[in-house]
Amino acid sequence: MIARSQKIAVLVVEDEFLIRMDIAESLERAGFIVHEAGNARDAIKILVDNPDIEAMFTDVDMPGGMDGVKLAAFARDRWPPLKIIITSGYRRVTAQEMPAECRFFDNPYNLNSVITTIREMTVAK
Repeated sequence: MIARSQKIAVLVVEDEFLIRMDIAESLERAGFIVHEAGNARDAIKILVDNPDIEAMFTDVDMPGGMDGVKLAAFARDRWPPLKIIITSGYRRVTAQEMPAECRFFDNPYNLNSVITTIREMTVAK
């Protein structure tokens, strides 16, 4: 396996500030570069402005016209290499509802599992 010389950039999309802050801080402590968005509109702008982002961790339920599943589908179409993890504490998202190569985590999720999954997904490019 080839060692990565640069940190992995991750976008965290979560409308609940404290939850977003918790996952962002955990990912930063794990060595990731973290960008944060509170809704899909802001997430798309961040993705456009930061082509180095390799992974997105998004909640399903967010304000505005686009939820996390729709955001994942949009991002998959626009940035096919982007690795996507979808999470929800309120509903289970099936593989048929998600774009190809996405992963789903029930909330509450194990942060170590999320970190491991992001690393596995981005190394397996």
